[in-house]
Amino acid sequence: MITECPYCDSKVDCEEKGHVDVDLEHTGGAPTKVVLLECKVCENALLGMSEVVQTGHDKWEWDAASRLWPAPETEVDWEIPEIARNSLIEAKICFKAKAYSACAVMCGRAIEGVCKNHDPKTKTLAAGLKKLRDDRVIDSRLYEWGEALRENRNLGAHATTEKVSKDDAKDLLDFSAAICEYVFVLNAKWERFQTRRKKV
Repeated sequence: MITECPYCDSKVDCEEKGHVDVDLEHTGGAPTKVVLLECKVCENALLGMSEVVQTGHDKWEWDAASRLWPAPETEVDWEIPEIARNSLIEAKICFKAKAYSACAVMCGRAIEGVCKNHDPKTKTLAAGLKKLRDDRVIDSRLYEWGEALRENRNLGAHATTEKVSKDDAKDLLDFSAAICEYVFVLNAKWERFQTRRKKV
């Protein structure tokens, strides 16, 4: 059964070691099973979910398994405006492709999007981050994360012999996602929560 192995960083054929059928009431009627899989390449264990799909006239097969564990990557929240969301999505693609310098550049671009969304007149990332901090959109800790993103974005964007490591790229991706989530998703949730509290 094909599924995405996070250890091999690719879609691989896995051997099914066992399964549990899922109650049809919870799946909308499609036969579904939770499967314990072993990657044939690295021999690590995975947990997935698969459902039956039609592959021809009167022919049905189990579809590729969608991974449940280790936890799959989270999607980029739709509350994040396109100007930042698109770069965040590309940063994830770059990281997956092991293009770590490109990932750092796209992380910096995502934060530029946050700055431009707040103030369209923003000329530089450094000035945009300061304005976000001064306007209390982000706190001093998030400002520090943004500064680290800015410095590493510059490292990735300019010709140099220095490289962005996998670990650094992963941290930068996490920082940029956290800043976007804080500014656009959590702040909106907080405002909705406050509105509900006022109505009580």
